Formats: sequence, structure tokens, C-alpha cells
Amino acid sequence: MGAGVQGPCHRQSHAMNHRIVRIFGALMLAALPFGLCAQDIPRPKEFYFEADTDVASPLQLYPGSDDATIQRLLQARDRNRRDATLATAQLAHISYATGRADTGAALYAEAKQRPDNARMRDSLHWNHGWDLYRSGDIAGALEQWRIAGAERLKGPSWLPPTLALGLWQLDRRDEAVRWYAASVRTEPLLWQSPDLARLLPDWTEADRAMLAEVAAAWQANPPSWP
Repeated sequence: MGAGVQGPCHRQSHAMNHRIVRIFGALMLAALPFGLCAQDIPRPKEFYFEADTDVASPLQLYPGSDDATIQRLLQARDRNRRDATLATAQLAHISYATGRADTGAALYAEAKQRPDNARMRDSLHWNHGWDLYRSGDIAGALEQWRIAGAERLKGPSWLPPTLALGLWQLDRRDEAVRWYAASVRTEPLLWQSPDLARLLPDWTEADRAMLAEVAAAWQANPPSWP
């Protein structure tokens, strides 16, 4: 096919992209100070036994992310107060996944103003953290994860390996190893010689490989407690 000729699949994809752009254009909010820097991460507690699966789960109202799903989410956001926060959070995730970080940040900021409960608020921060992480903003991700878990009385089990992952990539190696050590203290049989594919099935292979570096650093020089 000649360089100047567009086939039907190309035209269909081009039209869909324009529809999605128009949909997301309706979501652009007033400029907010979205830039985040990771604040000081507190030293870890001794144990982190809480499963916390209701917080550490993707926020999704409808499956999918195509333009039809986006339209349904927009309708739920505008018409159904009960589903509005969840719909807004899913739209935020889709925004980040399609390279619209400013829109995603604005939508997360909106959702955080009206969470259904404290667990939903923590989940919004957990999800926002992973979207920031995947977009390359490691410091911003750490700040969201800190808010989601580091300030709670009970210790969520996802927190030590997740903070260790982010801290290691920011070259805060000693802190990363201290946080990894909290997982080992909590579940030594699981984390001393970890099967990361089994422990963290939702992580990418690259992220598991990064955490394996933290585990190796812990094995070489385990920090004392406290």
C-alpha cells in the first residue's frame, strides 16, 4: 500500500483516537499543583501481617478501556453518585495508561475529595501510586504509597516490598533494604529466599527482577532490628 494511502483499519483506528481525544477533552480540569515529591518515608515497623486486599486492588467499575467503556464511565460519573468515585478512578487510570498524566492526576484529585470510606481513600492512593510508577514518576509513587499504608496503625503486607522497590530505584538503597527486611521479619519462610513470581504475580518481570536485587542486598547484609 502506498505511503499516502490509508486502509480501512487505519482510518477506523484514526477515527477512534479522535473520539477518545474528544471524550478526554471534556475531562480537563483547572490546573492543580500535581507535582509530588516523596516525603521522608518513616522507618518500618516490626511486622506487616494485614492482607489489605480491599485496598491493594485495581479500582474498576466496568471491564475494558475502549471508547465505549469510557462513555459508560463518563455517564456513571455524572449520573450515579454511588458509582461516581469508582468511575472517576478508572477514568484516571485509563488517562495515565494513554499518556494523559495531567488528566489522570486531576481525576484522582477529584476522586480523593469524595471517597466512600477510609479504605476507598487508601485504595485511591495505592492505585494512583502504581499509575505514577508506571509513568516513570517514582518519587510521586512513593508519596502515594506512603499515604496509603505507612501511616496506618496496622501494617499492610504489600507496603514493605512496594516501598523497597521504589526506594531502590531512587538509589535509597539502605532504606530499601530496611523495608525489605520488614517482609522477612513478618514471613521469614516466604521472603528469605523468595519465589517472587508466586509472591507477586501481578508485578512485571522487570519489577520482580528489581526486587530480587533488594533481596540479594538483604541477604548479603541483613540490617539489625530496630
